[in-house]
Amino acid sequence: QVQLVQSGGGLVQSGGSLTLSCAASIRTFSDYAVGWFRQAPGKEREYVAHIGWSAGNTGYSESVKGRFTISRDNAKNTVDLQMNNLKPADAAVYYCAATKEYQYALSSTAYDYWGQGTQVTVSS
Repeated sequence: QVQLVQSGGGLVQSGGSLTLSCAASIRTFSDYAVGWFRQAPGKEREYVAHIGWSAGNTGYSESVKGRFTISRDNAKNTVDLQMNNLKPADAAVYYCAATKEYQYALSSTAYDYWGQGTQVTVSS
């Protein structure tokens, strides 16, 4: 069983930056693809970014491309989401998720393990 524990998040002004971190309870986290998703009130959960088994395999939604950066530190069993130039539209609960079945995945249904979620609030 994989447990994902998220940290980071909080309140930031528009244009500011935050870093979300996702820590795994296992030593073989490098075998898992990791995705970040977000869900705003009244909206469906949406894909934000992913990083594959290979740290070179990354992807982003169009809405965050160029502003967010996903990275992983396999020695620490963590995946971070650096968020820059935040906008009010980025406000949501952010979730990290992991899967061993796929090299990478954009769909939330592909992920088996989820973090607890962390709130990101962006003031205008």
